[in-house]
Amino acid sequence: MIKEILHSKVTKNAGWIIGGKIVQMLINLVVGVITARYLGPSNFGLINYAGAYTAFFSSFCTLGINSVIVNEFINNPDATGEIIGTTLGLRAISSFLSALTIIGIVFIVDMGEKTTILVVTLCTIGLLFQIFDTFNYWFQARLQSKTTAIITLIAYVVTSAYRVILLILQKPVTYFAFATSIDYICIAILFLISYKKNNGQKLSFSKDYGKVLLKKSMHFILPGLMVAIYGQTDKIMLKHMIGDTEIGYYSTAVSLCNMWCFVLSAIIESFYPVIVEAFKTDRDDFCRKNKMLYAIVFYVSITVSVFFVIFGGGVIKLLYGKEYLGAVAPLQVITWYTAFSYLGVARNAWIVCMDRQKYLKYLYLSAAISNVGLNFLLIPRLASVGAAIASLIAQIITTFIVPFFIKELRENSVMMAQAIIFKGLKKR
Repeated sequence: MIKEILHSKVTKNAGWIIGGKIVQMLINLVVGVITARYLGPSNFGLINYAGAYTAFFSSFCTLGINSVIVNEFINNPDATGEIIGTTLGLRAISSFLSALTIIGIVFIVDMGEKTTILVVTLCTIGLLFQIFDTFNYWFQARLQSKTTAIITLIAYVVTSAYRVILLILQKPVTYFAFATSIDYICIAILFLISYKKNNGQKLSFSKDYGKVLLKKSMHFILPGLMVAIYGQTDKIMLKHMIGDTEIGYYSTAVSLCNMWCFVLSAIIESFYPVIVEAFKTDRDDFCRKNKMLYAIVFYVSITVSVFFVIFGGGVIKLLYGKEYLGAVAPLQVITWYTAFSYLGVARNAWIVCMDRQKYLKYLYLSAAISNVGLNFLLIPRLASVGAAIASLIAQIITTFIVPFFIKELRENSVMMAQAIIFKGLKKR
């Protein structure tokens, strides 16, 4: 009975997360498309350039604590005030230093470009308020994602309303740059109110606990940084090698590819507990279920990719207008990235069960190095299409090739290959 109740609570918890993402996707589709059309590829690219800096430094701002904090809440329920207060303090310091670093870098590399510097600075303000997503993990640990889903949605609606007002008033790009910061400011205020209403403990900072927390989370910082390098440097390199317009095309292509990926996340999250249970009881069934997950993720992604290759031009013209037709070519390349990227996400269940997390750092490092190297080679020749090709090749290297040369991960690469050709999916 207790197990059934818990299962029901977990299902409802996941339902709120997925439901919130669907609503946000719909709002983002409407407001995002209108905003992109209004700004044009150049200014839209400039906004994404600024966003690349904040996203890049976000991994450092979290200090890897996000990866361990839920367990801290579960294992030390009587010390939540100290956990949250200490985390906020540590992240506030790292976020402030990151914001200063970003502004300093932009002043040097974009010297004389006043609009660029102002846009980046306004986006950077959000880093200072992003620390309050710490409360999100407290609600998650209590299986109260309904609260975080509602908070995130309210903030998203407020930010979208702000953008709509800017569109009506026809404000310049600098006003739109502040939108991301408004999102984080709203979330911060709402989390503080909700935490108090849920009788959260009084917040406190502990220097000694801070050292313990950093010791536990430190090995997550490097992988996070590698992911940031892999995910954001293409936009920064496009800016300095080509220009803002190409960032606009590339960002549009990436946005369309990512718009539906919550479906893959939901599939993977649904398989996760089944795979873990199979690992405990039947290793053959464990392998079979992993292969089933890989096959589903791969072929669902491939189906969507075929759609974008055939109809991508029409979709972009319909949503963004003729001005964004330069995004068609990178879209037709980057869309294939999704299949390999989410195979990597799906692999995490196998890695956790087999206790081989320590090898992830090699995968992240290979992704960062190969992506940056390929961008240097391809962007000057092919612009946004080059960035798309670089991301695709780097993901294939990270998902298939590098793991094959690591003895402890080779088995998984073979499983993925077998899943793609439908080998071993049936019960013996």
